[in-house]
Amino acid sequence: MVQRKKSIKECLATSQRKWYLDSGCSRHMTGDTSMFIDFSRKERGFVSYGDNHQGKILGKGVVRNPSKTTIKEVMLVDELKHNLLSISQLCDNGFTITFNT
Repeated sequence: MVQRKKSIKECLATSQRKWYLDSGCSRHMTGDTSMFIDFSRKERGFVSYGDNHQGKILGKGVVRNPSKTTIKEVMLVDELKHNLLSISQLCDNGFTITFNT
């Protein structure tokens, strides 16, 4: 479970679009332009996937889901099919991450 004032688990459960917690990605990213409430287009290189393919970074911005949770510094990656939350970026931004079995 990830916690700040609200748990990310709670916030994501109310969203129509799924986000995946990913310990392998270094930054939050999505391929869905409609999720952004603020966006700055700036091609910034590429991200590498586990299968050695790359996705072009088209910019970054802020997304918000229906529960009003705001996620900052989310990269828009061309043709990315999933929404990924970076565990390391969450920790860097003051979230506490706890995994339960």
